[in-house]
Amino acid sequence: MKFLFLLFIIVPIIEISVLINVGEAIGTWNTVGLVLLSAFIGVNMLRYQSLSTLARAQQRANQGEIPGQEMVEGIVLAVGGALLVTPGFVTDVIGFSCLLPFARKAFAKSLLSRFTVIASQQQHTSSAQFYSSDPFRHQQSQDRSGRDISPNSGDVIDGEFERKD
Repeated sequence: MKFLFLLFIIVPIIEISVLINVGEAIGTWNTVGLVLLSAFIGVNMLRYQSLSTLARAQQRANQGEIPGQEMVEGIVLAVGGALLVTPGFVTDVIGFSCLLPFARKAFAKSLLSRFTVIASQQQHTSSAQFYSSDPFRHQQSQDRSGRDISPNSGDVIDGEFERKD
């Protein structure tokens, strides 16, 4: 929390000082034009890179893989896009670095190394499991001889029953 507070104090001070120095060097309107141009170029790059990352994520998902890398890259792209539309040159440099594929992948790998992606694969359920109301149907049961007698064991017993309440 203290880090974010310092970040929101220090970054604007740095941005203001850089904008003042650039404005003195090349002029006020040239500085404003440069900030607008960098935002325009950044948004167009963001759109292209986002579509590319989305296509890779869909391709991996269609292959049955989890697109963890692409999801984290999407977060890095979103942060980069937010930094690009923020006026200033320091945030533009950081934002553009988030849009460059090699830097974005490095950021994503760094973030992925800190987090664990956990995925559970769904198993195909049979119609007997689907219609069963037994909450313990996934537990394995054995008879005295050690034979599997759980509902998922594959044995099918055909019969009729009558409910007596």
